[in-house]
Amino acid sequence: MSEHVSVERRGAIQIIRMNRPEKKNAITRAMYAAMAKALAESDADKTIRCRVLFGVPGAFSSGNDLADFLAVATGGEDGREVYDFLMALARSEKPIVSGVDGLAVGIGTTIHLHCDLTFATPEASFRTPFVDLGLVPEAGSSLLAPAIMGRQQAFALLAMGEAFPAERAKAAGLIYEVVEVSKLEETVLAAAEAIAAKPPEALRIARKLMRAPRDAIVARIEEEGVHFRQRLTSEEAKAAFMAFMNRKKG
Repeated sequence: MSEHVSVERRGAIQIIRMNRPEKKNAITRAMYAAMAKALAESDADKTIRCRVLFGVPGAFSSGNDLADFLAVATGGEDGREVYDFLMALARSEKPIVSGVDGLAVGIGTTIHLHCDLTFATPEASFRTPFVDLGLVPEAGSSLLAPAIMGRQQAFALLAMGEAFPAERAKAAGLIYEVVEVSKLEETVLAAAEAIAAKPPEALRIARKLMRAPRDAIVARIEEEGVHFRQRLTSEEAKAAFMAFMNRKKG
C-alpha cells in the first residue's frame, strides 16, 4: 500500500483518501496500486455498501505524477498500476461517491465520470490538458464524457482543455452538487450513508442498468491506452513535456 493513500471504514462505508498535499496529490503508481486494491477488496466484501473518494483541501488531484509519466515514456516501466486502477473503476460493483476541493486535473477529473455522485466546493476546478501535452483522453472518458455531458461540452473539456469551475461542471452534468468547503466531507459521507442504507441487490441492479455497458467501457479504456502509450513517445508529447518542465524551472 502507498503511504500517500489511506483506507478506512466507517460502518458500511469504505473511505479512500489521497494524501500527498506537498505534490497536490499527483498520483504515483504506488497510489494507483493502493486504490485499485482498496476498490477490489471492497467489491468482494459484502459488509461494504458504498465507497468514498477524497483528496486533500485545495487539491483532489493534480493528475499523474510526472516522474511516472517520464518512466513510461522512456520505456522503463509499463504503467500496469494505472491500468489496474482504471479496470477497478470500470468493473466497480458498488457505488462510489467523491468529494472535490481545489484542483482536479487529468485523472483527477476523469475519475468522477465513474462516480455515482460527486460533490465539489466552489473552489473546485476540473481540467484535462491531454491534447495540450500531446496525449489523448484516458479512463474511458472519450466514451463517458460525451454520454454524460454531450459531445460539445465533452470536446471543450477533453480536447480544448478548458477549465470547468464547479458551477459549470454541475451545469454540464460532470458533478452532482456544489457545497461549501466546510460542508464537503459531511455532505459526502451523509450521501454515502444514505446509499449504504438502500437494499443492496436492488441498488446493484439499478446502478448496473444506468451505467454504460461494462464491456464497452473496458474496451474504450484499452483503446485509449494504446493511443496514450504511443503518444507518450511522440515528438509532440516530448516537446510539450519539455516546455512544461522549462516552465516549472522558470
